[in-house]
Amino acid sequence: MPTTPVMCGGNTMKRFLLTGFSALVLAGCTVGPEYKKPQVVSPATWRATQGPAQSQVTTAKTAPQWWALFHDPMLTRLENEVAASNLDLKVASLRLMQSQAEKRIASAAQMPNIDGNASYGRERASTNGVLGLLGTMEREQAGSIASGMPGFGPTALPGSVGNPSFNLPQYGMNASWEVDFWGHVRRQVEAASAAMQATEDMRRDMLVSLMAETAQDYIELRAIQTQIGILEHNIAVVAESVRLTRMRLEQGAATQLDVAEATGQLHSFTARLAPLQAQATHMLNALSFLIAREPGTLDAELGKPAAIPSLPVAVPLGLPSELAERRPDIRMAADKLHAATASVGVAIADFFPRVTLSGSLDVQALQFSGLGSWASRQYGFGPTATLPIFEGGRLTGQLHLRKAQQQEAATQFQRTVLKAWQEIDDAMADFTAAQKRRDELAEAVQQNEIAVAMARAQYVQGASDFLNVLTLQNALLSSQSALANATAYNAASVTRLYRAVGGGWEAFYPEQHITKNHS
Repeated sequence: MPTTPVMCGGNTMKRFLLTGFSALVLAGCTVGPEYKKPQVVSPATWRATQGPAQSQVTTAKTAPQWWALFHDPMLTRLENEVAASNLDLKVASLRLMQSQAEKRIASAAQMPNIDGNASYGRERASTNGVLGLLGTMEREQAGSIASGMPGFGPTALPGSVGNPSFNLPQYGMNASWEVDFWGHVRRQVEAASAAMQATEDMRRDMLVSLMAETAQDYIELRAIQTQIGILEHNIAVVAESVRLTRMRLEQGAATQLDVAEATGQLHSFTARLAPLQAQATHMLNALSFLIAREPGTLDAELGKPAAIPSLPVAVPLGLPSELAERRPDIRMAADKLHAATASVGVAIADFFPRVTLSGSLDVQALQFSGLGSWASRQYGFGPTATLPIFEGGRLTGQLHLRKAQQQEAATQFQRTVLKAWQEIDDAMADFTAAQKRRDELAEAVQQNEIAVAMARAQYVQGASDFLNVLTLQNALLSSQSALANATAYNAASVTRLYRAVGGGWEAFYPEQHITKNHS
């Protein structure tokens, strides 16, 4: 009769394989809403620059390294160092690695779980426990249970009392796999993938902010250095006025009042120098921090004054319709909506039965020499189904929570898009206004310089008092300082434009690498 168990085992295996095949067919069903990429409504063109301007916005393809438009090698070097060394960016990269690991953990649930095991034990079963039903007792007659009735199993050998200790070595493996009937696992993987993509877009958004912040800090540093140069020039002019008034006082052509007024103005101008120098130190330290270096690192390289970066003639921003694919925070909001949508599917799948196919194959013997025998094998396999019957409202509450989170993510996406357009429109308005203001201040400086020169000449000729010279000198310094600030604000308005449209990250993360999950 050796063939009977073989035929029986073969039929059992066929039924198991048929069950597994049917499960694979049914596993294509996925419950829950399907994510659809939200559409971003965008204007046909950017806000037009009003009137003649030194620089104009164009719809040409945006430059990945937009800071190169300033043609300032030091700024370009700083931007590259920030992208390579900034600590905030490194933290964002580590968070991305964590998110990638979480996706891998979620994806592992799609594969079978196989464990190997091996054990050895010296054991003895309780005589007064279940073995008592087999007729093995410690003090009673062997073969009878406590009531005196015969045991259920084979009796102990004649004259033997109790049960002996024994060795139990075994080894084998266990396998299990959840049949994803309703897409429970697939939705979890989808949510983890979207969350990972959101983390990557968060890193890109940080890079956009860092590139703009670096350019703004650099421009502000050059503006402060320009302010210091203007102030030092005016201090030299006023010092000459003090010398002139003292000389005229000795000649009887001036009064002590003129000397006191000139000296007071000199000290007033000199008092402005120290705060500006402190501001320059602050900006140098800020740039050092951005490249993860200690304070004072950039003093030798950037401490020497240089011109404020000039405004580019053309500022290419691309088409407004490209905003959703370029601006990382919009992409991140879409990723979060995707993850929230997939989580709704996970919550719905929790209401359905979950089926797990499991099996085990072990070799067990009372002696080590028996572990190699085919007769020592033991196995078991088959499906296990679990169905939630009563959860006290937990599953329903969880589903409501996931739906509310999806609605929040959808609302947050709309807010992000609207905020993006507001920031862009504001940056456009500032870009235009900054150029107009700078042009007017340049004319004011020119006229103030003429007025100071004329007032000084009239004073020397005795046709005007010295107070008029002092007043015009103050006005000239104010207009020169305002012009330097306006020139810097002009250049900074370009950085705000590119920050608003999400430019800069493409220089370090090629588009073909990052858009695959957004198609």
